[in-house]
Amino acid sequence: MNMRRLGRTDIDISPIGLGCMQFAGTDNYTRLIINPINQETATSVVRAALDNGVTWFDTAEMYGKGRSEETLSTALRQCGIAPGQVSVATKWTPHLRTAASIAATVGDRLKHLGGHPIALHQIHSPSGSLSSISAQLKVMARLFREGTIGAVGVSNFSARQLELAHDVLAAEGVTLASNQVRISLLHRKVEQDGLLETARRLGVTLIAYSPLEGGVLTGRYHGDVSLARSAPPARRIFSRNQLSDRGLARTAPLIEAMRRIGEEHGATISQVALNWLITRYGDTVVAIPGASRPGQAAEAAGTMSFRLTESEIRTLDELSLI
Repeated sequence: MNMRRLGRTDIDISPIGLGCMQFAGTDNYTRLIINPINQETATSVVRAALDNGVTWFDTAEMYGKGRSEETLSTALRQCGIAPGQVSVATKWTPHLRTAASIAATVGDRLKHLGGHPIALHQIHSPSGSLSSISAQLKVMARLFREGTIGAVGVSNFSARQLELAHDVLAAEGVTLASNQVRISLLHRKVEQDGLLETARRLGVTLIAYSPLEGGVLTGRYHGDVSLARSAPPARRIFSRNQLSDRGLARTAPLIEAMRRIGEEHGATISQVALNWLITRYGDTVVAIPGASRPGQAAEAAGTMSFRLTESEIRTLDELSLI
């Protein structure tokens, strides 16, 4: 599968990246969402991703207050990856901070990344900052013009907010590269709320997080419903409808169809779920599944080795509208 252009920038990325929240360590709220892994495992995960065609990695200041960034940079160094050989995306945390802290903390981001440049710097949320979205984006634009960051992105922005972000940056002579949002076979809100249409019109890439819905779209819970009880605490709370007996029964036909389709391509259920994302929406959507084991990283990257047919996509479309 061909590389994708990140928005209208000059940055090319693989359709599948690696989400790095699981690199945040145990002393962080993220442990309630995803099981953390140690440096040795993280390095093995990164190596597996690299060996199978992944060219970019997504992390954030919020993931362990820089711990995820440090773990990623260490892993890249241990894999023999020099700064600039891959693309690293990170995010600024806006909560109870002014726009000035974007510039004030970018040095910390670079320090934690151990020399790897910030290919994409993102505003983690449209809410929580003490400054306006416009003020935040103007600081991002300045960092871009200075060469401190390679591109500007946002996260969790609505269609209206995306339009605003695009216009503010355009006035500064800067391109809005991306918007990181939740998209999956079980969460297709972008098709109804105007976000997909707006992103396409503006030439903004949508980066899909939670593309496997915390494991629901791997079929693992359908194969053994007792595994739902071992999911991280926050996952059990926020995904309780999906992980309930009723929820799993409701999605069982979709999982079974994905299994059958996967057999036609020599692919797993999770690979079918990810391929649907990066095929159905064309070049507009890329995905950042996480991985806690090397095998998971290799499996996710293997998604790029095949392409679902239009008929298969229609089948999944119909079954995903649950």
